[in-house]
Amino acid sequence: MGIVLPVAILGTGSVRPGRPHTTEEVLAAVGEAGDPSRLREKMGIDTRYWMEEGDSPSVYAAQAVRQALDMAGLAPTDLKRLIFVTSGGGEFLTPATANAVVDHLGLNNRCDGFDVNNACMGFLTAFDLAARCVATGLGPVAVAVVETMSWFIKPEDPRPYLVLGDAVAAAVFGEAPPGGGGVLASVGLNDGSQRQWVGMLHPSRTGKPELMRFGRTHSDISAVALDAMKTGAALALEKAGLGVKDIDWFLPHQPNGSILDRVVRHLGIGEDRYCRVVDRIGSVVATAIPMSLDVLMRSGRVRPGQTMLMFSVGGGMAYGAIVYRVPPPAG
Repeated sequence: MGIVLPVAILGTGSVRPGRPHTTEEVLAAVGEAGDPSRLREKMGIDTRYWMEEGDSPSVYAAQAVRQALDMAGLAPTDLKRLIFVTSGGGEFLTPATANAVVDHLGLNNRCDGFDVNNACMGFLTAFDLAARCVATGLGPVAVAVVETMSWFIKPEDPRPYLVLGDAVAAAVFGEAPPGGGGVLASVGLNDGSQRQWVGMLHPSRTGKPELMRFGRTHSDISAVALDAMKTGAALALEKAGLGVKDIDWFLPHQPNGSILDRVVRHLGIGEDRYCRVVDRIGSVVATAIPMSLDVLMRSGRVRPGQTMLMFSVGGGMAYGAIVYRVPPPAG
């Protein structure tokens, strides 16, 4: 199958906010006696980052966007649209936090922006939107993803407290140069009957501060997440007319180390074909894929003509995948 959306990932950026919190630290905070090494082995997480008091998601977002623009060789004023992705509401419920990012980038009255929330699928949803914008003449487009899970976890509820982290990442999308490259397939699906398995109620409905909650057992959530990721990846590959052997780089969502290990075993891919980040940053919701994408893009290993499979699952339940072919260099 040919190119569906002739779009290029022009640049990426990422930030690890605050300082790293070790598994020993978080285990001590929840007051549980146990062997940190066993917990690390079970979760696949050594450290996670949490924002410091007073940190601004929009300031971090602007920082990551600037990194992506620098890689792309673009100025902020080149942007036509900015999509801010978050699962925790950013700095405001309303207006969109994208307004603050536009302001920090000096783009007032020059660039439009809005927020997107689709849980852990948020980046792929925004990728799809950005690609369609570029393909219809509105570009370049920046996507900034900021997850502040540390705002919504407490030691009193160990399950989310032990695994969730904060992270910031960005990507800039523009027209693909002639010669091929772009989105080969994009699949997004939702199963609303599964919306209770992980999430956070709106505090205006409950009248109290709300925290992230897991509504099902770890084994149940893992099984549902794994099945959805497999399904999304398979549908996108089928739509692109490709098989696993045709993919050079795999960028799966990384909710924890054990699920990631099961995904890569299922696909039969080696460590040299994906970028593990969950061990260093924890479970960072929609930021996992763009964080690993930034690591990959800065590794010097990506070549024109290579294919990437990005696939995710999140609360809602939202799941899906994108198959992307790296375009040739411009000019």
